Amino acid sequence: MDDGVGSPTTQVGLIVLEDAVDNNVCTFQNSFEPSFVAEGDYVIGGIFPLHYNQEMPDLNCTYRPPTVKCNGFDPRAFRWAQTMRLAVEEINQNTELLPNYTLGYKIFDSCAYPLTGQRAALAVLNGLSEDQSPMCSGASPLLAVIGDSGSAQSIVISRILQPFRIPMISYFSTCSCFADRIKYPNFFRVIPNDDYQVKAIAQLLVRFNWTWVGLVRGDNEYGRFAMQGLLRELQGTKVCVAYQEIIPLLYNHQRVLEIVQVMQSSTAKVVVLFSTEGEMTPFLRDYMTQNITGIQWVASEAWVTASVFTGNEYYPYLGGTIGFGISKGHISRLSDYLLTVNPQMYPNNALVQELWEALYGCSPSQSFGSQFPPCSGQESLLDQHSAYMNTSSPRVAYNVYKAVYAIAHSLHNLLLCQPDQGPFLNNSCAQSNNIHPWQLQHYIQEVTFKIAGEEVNFDLKGDSIPYYDIINWQRGTGGNIEFVNVGLFDRTKPAGEELLIQDNSLVWAGHQSEVPVSVCSASCLPGSRKAVRRGEPVCCFDCVPCDSGKISNQTNSIECTFCPEDFWSNKERTVCIPKKVEFLTYDSLGIALTVISVVGACLTIAVLAVFFHHRNTAIVRVNNSELSFFILFALTLCFLCSLVFIGEPTSWSCMLRHTAFSITFSLCISCILGKTLVVLAAFTATRPGDNMMKWLGPKQQRAIIFSCTLIQVIICAAWLIDAPPYPSRNTQYERSKIILECSVGSSFAFWCVLGYIGLQACLCFILAFLARRLPGNFNEAKFITFSMLIFCAVWLAFIPAYISSPGNYADAVESFAILASSFGLLFCLFAPKCYIILLKPKKNTKQHLMGKEKK
Repeated sequence: MDDGVGSPTTQVGLIVLEDAVDNNVCTFQNSFEPSFVAEGDYVIGGIFPLHYNQEMPDLNCTYRPPTVKCNGFDPRAFRWAQTMRLAVEEINQNTELLPNYTLGYKIFDSCAYPLTGQRAALAVLNGLSEDQSPMCSGASPLLAVIGDSGSAQSIVISRILQPFRIPMISYFSTCSCFADRIKYPNFFRVIPNDDYQVKAIAQLLVRFNWTWVGLVRGDNEYGRFAMQGLLRELQGTKVCVAYQEIIPLLYNHQRVLEIVQVMQSSTAKVVVLFSTEGEMTPFLRDYMTQNITGIQWVASEAWVTASVFTGNEYYPYLGGTIGFGISKGHISRLSDYLLTVNPQMYPNNALVQELWEALYGCSPSQSFGSQFPPCSGQESLLDQHSAYMNTSSPRVAYNVYKAVYAIAHSLHNLLLCQPDQGPFLNNSCAQSNNIHPWQLQHYIQEVTFKIAGEEVNFDLKGDSIPYYDIINWQRGTGGNIEFVNVGLFDRTKPAGEELLIQDNSLVWAGHQSEVPVSVCSASCLPGSRKAVRRGEPVCCFDCVPCDSGKISNQTNSIECTFCPEDFWSNKERTVCIPKKVEFLTYDSLGIALTVISVVGACLTIAVLAVFFHHRNTAIVRVNNSELSFFILFALTLCFLCSLVFIGEPTSWSCMLRHTAFSITFSLCISCILGKTLVVLAAFTATRPGDNMMKWLGPKQQRAIIFSCTLIQVIICAAWLIDAPPYPSRNTQYERSKIILECSVGSSFAFWCVLGYIGLQACLCFILAFLARRLPGNFNEAKFITFSMLIFCAVWLAFIPAYISSPGNYADAVESFAILASSFGLLFCLFAPKCYIILLKPKKNTKQHLMGKEKK
């Protein structure tokens, strides 16, 4: 061996052997014989977890510590070891693969523990027999190692083999850490990297909307790297982790009960478990004693096909488990080969003895000090021994099979090297009688072959093509658990298409057909949004209903969106609907105002007809019939102009309603003002020398009415020219509605119009108030005073009511004010006269009206 490997070899010698000071002779401190061994031209090693538990010695340094004792025989791992033996036997019998050469092997037990895995790695480096192992010189007698199953053990083995540049191919170590070619340059595997497994698990959790999950792992590199990878994959998804727990490496009953308590109290009903079956076995024992059911397990490939858990006692607790298993293959001779492994064929093999004890509960030989009763000798291997005889769909065993063939094909390619065409220095080839392991590693990196139609090769990181079968644990016909293939994860597919699942074939925890729900908070239905709880993961939230005017039309919306300007949210806050358009329509209120308006106009016309019919009577003539007719005409227009306020506002109606109202009322008040002046002048003209009536003749009265009305017309004209009223859509007062209203255009002009009418009314009120005590049985000044008092009261009350009532209510208030003031004027001014005309015609004389009637 060259200098690069000579020094480390001496170190191993120091580990395995101790120099005796007395006689300078190397003596064994302990013996660790292989479980199975076979000679050959080229030797490969195999390391398998033939036991899944270990008993640590008491290291008190007062005596030589005994070796670590392995407990818990694993028939499944024993089947893997037999698969390696079968593969070597097939290769040796193959005339096309490695012709004229044979493979040998040494198989050791790692006990599923890094310390015993280290012991196995050191032992496998020696020759076939430790007693006859020569000191290292030249190439290593070992070309490659197949193993181990656990990533923790494989890390130790890889580091031990690295100084000797011996390649190893693992059949079950999935830790993503092995992708680091600097730390593990000699590591290959025929099982996908855990990076792909955690991607698959993350996609599975998202696929079934499991947003609240628990994570449990073993206390080793496999569990640590797998959990780190899964947490990394879950970033950016909707999945949150409820808890993270670690099964202690040295099993601790109290600690496991604490983990079980966390699982039981958590609202997470889905638990992802990264562990080996060796760690799982005692953990499940304590889990089952707590009688916890309803947990949906998501299994890693390390235990998803562990046949040790297929007993019917496990189904209430593990039934429905789903996970990603290694792609299965077919090994035609495996079943027959396993039948040849029996105590008669291997009477001195302690592992075969343990196999029989595990399968039948009896001991085939008492020479090993077994506590089991002796076997009858009639026992035979049957299919019900699924932990050992399950060869219908080998997965891990098939990986072992591929690993052995990968070494054989690589070695075959190495031996086919033509002189001066080799890959090594100066185009040299490896010497067939002195092959170095690093030379074989070069060919392992380059090897490509097919086995049972499947292509086997390795990428630059030593990984193989990532395929996973999706396994579902379902109840078999006998009540036991069967591993049912329900889908596939193919990493070579485009993103988003890797996961293929037959949903109809799935059975879930509790033998349910519906997908379990595992959420921290129930989904927020459309119409609400998620509000994250302070100090808790984003998956834990409260559902807050959307505010008015906002909607969410998806489940679990993060925020509610505003509706467009002309739309509003429905009652459920799930869709935007057109806002209700409101204006003063011909509904109950509009019809009532219309009826009142028409009735008022009809009454006014009726009064006008009465006055016209009795135009020659004293009461009509005395009260200035011409002005009375003008007033009645103006009141008729006032009643009718309120109709303009009803209906959908348009440009013309908006301009008409305010101007018509203001001009007609101004005309009416101007007439009343003229009448008030006439009444006041008529009574004052009786004084000697007073000729005031000549200034208030019919022409002057018409001039007063015309000029007072003209001022209002000018104001309205200026208003319409500068900033006319226009229809507008009010969405501010009540955001759920669109109120169609008439904007006044110019508020100043609007209040000028009202102010002018108010000024006229006040002037009438003052003049009528001054004339209230003038003599006469029918002093009209009193009625003018009352009418102006009502008029002013109505419009003073109108101002605050109008300001606080937008839209159709504002129009209704203004229309009501017009009608109320019109009725006030009509009744106060004309009701007493109609009373006399129609009911008291005897009083309709000049003498009575002037108070000169004879007594």
